[in-house]
Amino acid sequence: MGLPALEFSDCCLDSPHFRETLKSHEAELDKTNKFIKELIKDGKSLISALKNLSSAKRKFADSLNEFKFQCIGDAETDDEMCIARSLQEFATVLRNLEDERIRMIENASEVLITPLEKFRKEQIGAAKEAKKKYDKETEKYCGILEKHLNLSSKKKESQLQEADSQVDLVRQHFYEVSLEYVFKVQEVQERKMFEFVEPLLAFLQGLFTFYHHGYELAKDFGDFKMQLTISIQNTRNRFEGTRSEVESLMKKMKENPLEHKTISPYTMEGYLYVQEKRHFGTSWVKHYCTYQRDSKQITMVPFDQKSGGKGGEDESVTLKSCIRRKTDSIEKRFCFDVEAVDRPGVITMQALSEEDRRLWMEAMDGREPVYNSNKDSQSEGTAQLDSIGFSIIRKCIHAVETRGINEQGLYRIVGVSSRVQKLLSVLMDPKTASETETDICAEWEIKTITSALKTYLRMLPGPLMMYQFQRSFIKAAKLENQESRVSEIHSLVHRLPEKNRQMLQLLMNHLANVANNHKQNLMTVANLGVVFGPTLLRPQEETVAAIMDIKFQNIVIEILIENHEKIFNTVPDPPITNAQLHLSRKKSSDSKPPSCSERPLTLFHAVQSTEKQEQRNSIITSSLESVVSSNANSILNSSSSLQPNMNSSDPDLDVVKPTRPNSLTAEITNGKMFSFSLYKLNSYKSPPNPSPTSPLSPSWPMFSAPSSPMPTSSTSSDSSPIRSVAGFVWFSVAAVVLSFAWSSLHAVFSLLVNFVPCHPTLNLLFDRPEEEVHEDSSTPFRKAKALYACKAEHDSELSFTAGTVFDNVHPSQEPGWLEGTLNGKTGLIPENYVEFL
Repeated sequence: MGLPALEFSDCCLDSPHFRETLKSHEAELDKTNKFIKELIKDGKSLISALKNLSSAKRKFADSLNEFKFQCIGDAETDDEMCIARSLQEFATVLRNLEDERIRMIENASEVLITPLEKFRKEQIGAAKEAKKKYDKETEKYCGILEKHLNLSSKKKESQLQEADSQVDLVRQHFYEVSLEYVFKVQEVQERKMFEFVEPLLAFLQGLFTFYHHGYELAKDFGDFKMQLTISIQNTRNRFEGTRSEVESLMKKMKENPLEHKTISPYTMEGYLYVQEKRHFGTSWVKHYCTYQRDSKQITMVPFDQKSGGKGGEDESVTLKSCIRRKTDSIEKRFCFDVEAVDRPGVITMQALSEEDRRLWMEAMDGREPVYNSNKDSQSEGTAQLDSIGFSIIRKCIHAVETRGINEQGLYRIVGVSSRVQKLLSVLMDPKTASETETDICAEWEIKTITSALKTYLRMLPGPLMMYQFQRSFIKAAKLENQESRVSEIHSLVHRLPEKNRQMLQLLMNHLANVANNHKQNLMTVANLGVVFGPTLLRPQEETVAAIMDIKFQNIVIEILIENHEKIFNTVPDPPITNAQLHLSRKKSSDSKPPSCSERPLTLFHAVQSTEKQEQRNSIITSSLESVVSSNANSILNSSSSLQPNMNSSDPDLDVVKPTRPNSLTAEITNGKMFSFSLYKLNSYKSPPNPSPTSPLSPSWPMFSAPSSPMPTSSTSSDSSPIRSVAGFVWFSVAAVVLSFAWSSLHAVFSLLVNFVPCHPTLNLLFDRPEEEVHEDSSTPFRKAKALYACKAEHDSELSFTAGTVFDNVHPSQEPGWLEGTLNGKTGLIPENYVEFL
């Protein structure tokens, strides 16, 4: 049903029927306007999508055009050339097609979008403006008419005539506006039949033109397509024919690879593992090595077969000698040492097998090792703490202090590696070791000299502060009180061998001079600690715990630099007693809250109690002290009389001689913790390798007081007196069990568990599971509550505040750490920061 026609004659009457008809026409115009608006929006989206499609196809065509086939062999067949050219032909076809699409897209905007927008704005917009004018005149005419009809008939005749003429003028103007509006509405309704449909037809014509162009391209591509199909089939047939031959050759290579080995320009080549010294000990890096006997040139290329990439720059050296490594001198198998003419030190390499090592040594004219009993002899080019080593360090220090003490970034800016190696080779040559400092170092840059000093310290067989003292230095740096740190480090330094201590003193005096000039060289004590910490105090094994302790290595060096005069020129104080240690901890804890870097040493935390509880604990403490001290003295006095010479003066064993703390932690059945004092007891010699669960182990969680070994002069190590002590102590224990009540028995067993099991036999008798010794810390998957706040200093740690509750808390592989879950994240928690719920 179409729209009814609008008659001009109805404009004068302005009847309700006329108004209804006019409204239907206006509704149709609004509908048309909205439809055209949506169509323009959809058309723009279509054009945008076509542009994106064209861009993607062009990118695809560019990728095809850039790829070049590389065929096997020196020459290509016609079929291979046709196949190699096919990608470029494909790209050409796609580009031609997309060129036509771009023309269609540009044309679509002109033939579709622009005409539709013009029709909507000019025609439908004009009709809307006419409607606004018509509505305004209608309101004006109706208002004047109502006002005119309300005039009083008593008005003067002239006034009434003037009012009548004014109404006639308004009526005439309203009639004219109404005619114009009706005319415009009918005009737009008629125009949309052709001005709206014609742009759509033009757009479709552009699409047909595009598709016809694609059809023409397909026809032109037909000949090459047929040729390409034939070439592909021929290539496939040849592949099937040669595949069997290649497979047969592969089987022959599997059966006897040596017969089909290619001729190499090198005397020997293959993979070797080369030992490299790092900050955290040594590591073995895989290299692909080649050797030419004529030039004696060894080329080492660090290469990882798993990642398929080089791990660094190539290095070439000239062979000087090759010696098989003694089996008992290194933990690795199939090793041999290589000395180079143009590189100081010895390069230790590991072959892949015994046969591989034999082939390498034959190629390099290798020799068997010389078995010499003189262990103090030093091979040429090896860094040692001997007269040459001290001379090298003094020369470098003299050059730095006389020529470059104010140079910015001193010891932080590294020199060129080749120059550093060349300087070291000159300094380590015995012929030049006696020359003056100025003559040797005047021609070298300061950064080269400082790098040579650090490199020589890293070339030592072990770190200057020794592997066996590394953990002790770290523990000292972790003490809460600065005075305790300095005192403990002071004691440890004087336990170093004489040469190590002298070299360390020489170096610290120099670094103190460098730090005194920090305003010019910008190298403060903290910066020097960062530079020299990993060099002087590197651990023997690279672990997560070692990486997390780097900051404490730096603290140790800072303390040595700041207190070098006291540490090296004075005798260390006697070991700190437990009472002093607890007092220092209390002062430290009162002055500042604990942090992750400064962890509390005690594992168990005393609960605040009332005065009655303290009095009751003191009564229990005094009673247990009287019982235990008398029995402990009788046991230990008997054991000391049976074994007068248990201690040893071996410096390597000093590390594992812990001094017993003067207080033990006893556990009462209600779970409360208290301490009772003991008389000072004689120290027992601990086994060389205490077990992790042994009370003598440094990582055993019951005690965290620092170890302060007491040197002795006895050398006897016979185990027979220990057996006598074990038997005597065991019978004494039986007597105590029969003589005393449960509280006394518990105290005596606490004594025996912590002092007697130094002997393997008694270890078996008194061995208890770790959960019995410290039940709370080893029960798996329990909840724990944080006593202190802690900020994570590593990705593997958890950050938390005091009062945080952790789930699934259980012991970790790192000593002194627990593993737990917080907010869905699992990480490490300091063991002495939490208590189990």
